[in-house]
Amino acid sequence: MSWLALSLSLGFVGLAAIVSRYQELGLEKELAIAVVRTLIQLTIAGYVLSYVFASQHLIFMVLMLVLMMGVAAQNAAKRGKGIPGALRIVLIGIVVSEALSLMLLLFLGIPGTPQYIIPLSGMIIGNSMVASGVTLNRFSSEFTLRRGEVELALSLGAAPKKASLSVIKAAVKAGMIPTIDSMKTVGLVQLPGMMTGQILAGADPIQAVRYQILVMFMISGATAITSLIVVLQGYLAYFTPEAQLKSS
Repeated sequence: MSWLALSLSLGFVGLAAIVSRYQELGLEKELAIAVVRTLIQLTIAGYVLSYVFASQHLIFMVLMLVLMMGVAAQNAAKRGKGIPGALRIVLIGIVVSEALSLMLLLFLGIPGTPQYIIPLSGMIIGNSMVASGVTLNRFSSEFTLRRGEVELALSLGAAPKKASLSVIKAAVKAGMIPTIDSMKTVGLVQLPGMMTGQILAGADPIQAVRYQILVMFMISGATAITSLIVVLQGYLAYFTPEAQLKSS
């Protein structure tokens, strides 16, 4: 694809900016920043991945994965306003889900080379980031809304986890919704990136579908694990070591 074609595609972003300006949404600046960051980040990523793929050194692949998980955790943690240690909570969730997913992928026979591990990990980490961000946001708002309910349960002798169970369930469900909705419509509404990429590269569509099914299943498990770890750590931040609810 030529740079001219990419430049012309900016017309769609310009259309979005015009709509924003016409409707007084105030998104023009954010769109401009997003365009610049997309160009810079993806261009750098392309050159870095070319070097990593060519070198085949394990250390470079590990550094890439660490960077991806760190950035994902930092971005998702912004959704956890008011939750102490939100960055640590999200990072643990993403690292655990990524580690478990990688072990299963290698067990299933996926080659442990950067060409396979980095793209697959990117999809897993990216979806885990979205799930943890949504989970944290919902958890924070639910705890605020149901604080009286939690206090009542504590006064009746319930343990902190039991008192927070309704909040935990609501947050985990919210974190899983994007993945579940995506799985329900895959192949009907959307053709996911991995499958589309393989087809464009000339791969057999049936083989591409099998890889995509594997990825979707891995993503569903990873997002569930991440969401669960996030809330099981997050609710503790609202209680003292003596199992008392902290003052808001």
